[in-house]
Amino acid sequence: MSPPAAGCCHVTGFKVENWKQNLRAIYQCFVWSGSAETRKAKAKSCICHMCGAHLNRLHSCLYCVFFGCFTKKHIHEHAKTKRHNLAIDLLYGGIYCFMCQDYIYDKDMEQIAKEEQRKAWKLQAFTPTVVSHYQCTMTGIGEKYSTWEPTKRELELLRHNPKRRKITTNCTIGLRGLINLGNTCFMNCIVQALTHTPLLRDFFLSDRHKCEMQSPSSCLVCEMSTLFQEFYSGHRSPHIPYRLLHLVWTHARHLAGYEQQDAHEFLIAALDVLHRHCKGDDNGKKANNPNHCNCIIDQIFTGGLQSDVTCQVCHGVSTTIDPFWDISLDLPGSSTPFWPLSPGSDGSVVNGESHVSGTTTLTDCLRRFTRPEHLGSSAKIKCSGCHSYQESTKQLTMKKLPIVACFHLKRFEHSAKLRRKITTYVSFPLELDMTPFMASSKESRMNGQYQQPTDSLNNDNKYSLFAVVNHQGTLESGHYTSFIRQHKDQWFKCDDAIITKASIKDVLDSEGRSPCQTSRGGRPRKEEASLTQQLDH
Repeated sequence: MSPPAAGCCHVTGFKVENWKQNLRAIYQCFVWSGSAETRKAKAKSCICHMCGAHLNRLHSCLYCVFFGCFTKKHIHEHAKTKRHNLAIDLLYGGIYCFMCQDYIYDKDMEQIAKEEQRKAWKLQAFTPTVVSHYQCTMTGIGEKYSTWEPTKRELELLRHNPKRRKITTNCTIGLRGLINLGNTCFMNCIVQALTHTPLLRDFFLSDRHKCEMQSPSSCLVCEMSTLFQEFYSGHRSPHIPYRLLHLVWTHARHLAGYEQQDAHEFLIAALDVLHRHCKGDDNGKKANNPNHCNCIIDQIFTGGLQSDVTCQVCHGVSTTIDPFWDISLDLPGSSTPFWPLSPGSDGSVVNGESHVSGTTTLTDCLRRFTRPEHLGSSAKIKCSGCHSYQESTKQLTMKKLPIVACFHLKRFEHSAKLRRKITTYVSFPLELDMTPFMASSKESRMNGQYQQPTDSLNNDNKYSLFAVVNHQGTLESGHYTSFIRQHKDQWFKCDDAIITKASIKDVLDSEGRSPCQTSRGGRPRKEEASLTQQLDH
């Protein structure tokens, strides 16, 4: 399902004589407010007509002169009483439909919003470069992002004002809630994980993306750049990711609509679209990885998965290496037989995970994923050594680790006779050593059995947890939330628009959908994010 070209059907009732002039007047006076006079007028007049408050997400009715709080639902009461079904958010300019119960997209209205916002910035006497920069930073309306080049005057001011704002351990810059636009918590939790991925953050906040698409307004990478600017702008009010949602609908049609969706599916679709839109970058024209692409997405998320198929007669090995963005792991409780628990099930500690008798760990899932598997007589392959079809074994190992590793716990089971959610608890560590699962470590693993690495000082393959995505609910319905790490050891829970402080215990006791980790060795920092396949509420 693709988003309708004309947008919400209830907009037609508003589009009567002089509707464009009326909408422009609202944007000029109460949303963008480019001149000093309109800003003063907005400050005086924009209060809730029911409670007199200035805050609480004020909205203006599009049919009459009425301002009301969205948080306290005063604008909702007005819409119900007067049957005025459309209102405009006075902070971000988004149009809300009370019939659809959601923020809507309308091509004509968005065009007016763009035009009036450009006028507002011109009235404030910004230079063209700075206008473009701030348009992306503050509103997210798909303008091409331009690198800021300081003028001589600005350079002089910087020299005479050497003080800079310091990022302290209690700093909350980068923490920002996301409005749920109607069954979009699956998107919000992934966006939180992506915006707190250190290397991705550094890329976008250093103006590295240069869009070469014919239509920058349709570029998802440009929108992600805007999103990072919004998150790290210092604003505390929840962000409304309507542009991001529209672009996802446009470029990943299978995710369009307001039905419940899968967070893992959204992650892969988002990475795919970002990867495709990055190919116009200067960096994307180099090729030195399995995808023949060196864009920022592949640099961070792409790893190499080695598959070794061994003939049981001549023991010849056929090896293939495929790129991957995530690793999907089976869980105990599924119809697929699960390998016995690791040697740590007696209460010892393996890979930083404390084992309780019967508890499944992320290491257990990885050991099962990389164990040799007998393909059986029904899946014979043609051996190049024997020149005939023979039984074989197959083993997967990591040839190349990505900087950010994403682990997907397969909690949804679909078969001809069965559809269910697997609720098996999986514990995961704050730090994870992937050395035992590397292709280079294959000789130290016998028949899939775990062997403790002898070189305990090798930190090249160690990851540090930075994000976890969780799902609460059933197969039919539920809700996604996420935990993200801020600075070195501060954790926060992101539940759509609500951000709350969390403890490490809260994170490790969660059901375990996305952990992220950082290498401590001399190689580039590695991050890990594990996701579980669930439905959105």
